[in-house]
Amino acid sequence: MYKRVNFVSHREWQVCLWVLLAAWVLGGLITPPLKATPQDQSSDSKMSKAEKKRQKAIQKEMETPYKKWIEEEVPYIITNEEKAAFKKLTTDDERETFIENFWERRNPNPSSPENEFKEEYYRRIAYANEHYASGIPGWKTDRGRIYIMYGPADEIDDHDSGGTYIRPPEEGGGETSTYPFEQWRYRYIDGIGTNIILEFVDPTMTGEFHLTMDPGEKDALLHVPNAGLTDMEAMGMASKADRFTRTDGMTIGTPMGALPESMEEFTRLDLYAKIFQPPEVKFKDMKAVVTSKISGTLLPFDVRTDFLRVTDESVLTPITIQIAYRDLQFQNKDGVMHSVLDIYSQLTSLGGRNVDTHEKSMVLDVPEHEFQQSLSRKAVYQYAVALHPGRYKLSLVMKDDQSGHMGSEELGLVVPHFDEDKLSNSTLILADLLQPLPTSQVGTGPFVIGGTKVRPSVTRTFSRDQNLCIYMQVYNLGQDPKTHKPSLDIQYELLKDGKPLLDQAEDPARLKEASQQFTLEKQMPLRVLQPGKYTVQIKVKDNIKNQTISPSDTFEVQ
Repeated sequence: MYKRVNFVSHREWQVCLWVLLAAWVLGGLITPPLKATPQDQSSDSKMSKAEKKRQKAIQKEMETPYKKWIEEEVPYIITNEEKAAFKKLTTDDERETFIENFWERRNPNPSSPENEFKEEYYRRIAYANEHYASGIPGWKTDRGRIYIMYGPADEIDDHDSGGTYIRPPEEGGGETSTYPFEQWRYRYIDGIGTNIILEFVDPTMTGEFHLTMDPGEKDALLHVPNAGLTDMEAMGMASKADRFTRTDGMTIGTPMGALPESMEEFTRLDLYAKIFQPPEVKFKDMKAVVTSKISGTLLPFDVRTDFLRVTDESVLTPITIQIAYRDLQFQNKDGVMHSVLDIYSQLTSLGGRNVDTHEKSMVLDVPEHEFQQSLSRKAVYQYAVALHPGRYKLSLVMKDDQSGHMGSEELGLVVPHFDEDKLSNSTLILADLLQPLPTSQVGTGPFVIGGTKVRPSVTRTFSRDQNLCIYMQVYNLGQDPKTHKPSLDIQYELLKDGKPLLDQAEDPARLKEASQQFTLEKQMPLRVLQPGKYTVQIKVKDNIKNQTISPSDTFEVQ
């Protein structure tokens, strides 16, 4: 046994030596020193430490609530320039001023203290969280994002259950089965165009709809041979395999005619790019913040506040004011009894910083022949403002234009913080009116919460011919890891003098609709109750988290 040894020739040794020598020379020329001089190293270390310290301080200041404001409240409408400017700010006062200016730039009516854009924006977030949640908060979904940015669609073609679908000619025609999908149509979106159609598809059947550029994505039979054929495929004039060789990003069949412009590749790409861009800022004028201190005690009125979560750091706060007709002075104008009530309110932080100023004139007109009966009525007015959790002072002034009588009240507000991990609820609202709204009115106007009109009873006083209307939102429900659905029990209790009169469970069918957020809407007739004071209590048990809440409130039947 032996091994053969191959010797290297003299010529090969010379080549190797020359290669090694060249590598050593070049390495010395282009390779930087491995170790800096002590002086340079010390200088670099000092600079990096100072910069790191500064960046760390800014990051700590940005953690709450400003980080959540920029990442969870306004991420869809803040421009890149605004975001860059905000991140350069170093003090809370600068950030507060920036946020005030941010909303003022978008105020459609700078001469008014009421920022309609801001109020509408937070209403949309609340609606999206209530209607589009699917394992993640509604505002994070594609449908929620589009709704928040552009409001309710003018038309919605709803196929939430999927099933049989007759394709339009531009998609190839023919019959197929689809996954759940929705088509939203906007007649006009500023900066984008007219007749905008957006399609959301849920191919996973989990309730997670996403915006798609491919009309063929909703086809559940797309990958099933010889099923769900288009007209041309059924006639043998095209092959289903052709759908997968298209170069325009779609998987639809070959249509009979030409594609409409809206379905051309670059048109779809342009729409998809623009639809997610922050809307252009048009209203840049700033208005001065006017503060005043006024007082009076001649005109009595009642006020209540409620709190509903929008995000973890933003709470929608409806302020409801009630005043009796009999306390106002009316003037007869051509057979109509006329009165005007001026409303002024101011919200300030504990440090005295103005948070919101609201002025409104409420006109009350009653036909002369109905005037005497109307004196038993009450005028109710409501506006809402989005607030960060914390303490505030609310100053209210009412003035009767006819008599000049004024009334004022100051009260403290403690806006709650809704913990992300803890089962919690909005204010338990006892209302005298609770009704669903048509799509055109969803999310707009006084007394509107999402898709429901809720008019709180300010004094919680009802007559026996009324219904007791209950409204409450439940937040942070746990979800089963397998079903991605919550499991909860809800019990309504009616008590008098601490003794139970009624015990009723929530409809199980409604509980199946629950997501991370659930809305309670209940109406109870009061005709069976005798005059007196009662307590309504709602027990909500989250079986996933093993947490329970039991909010309650009192009311009176007259």
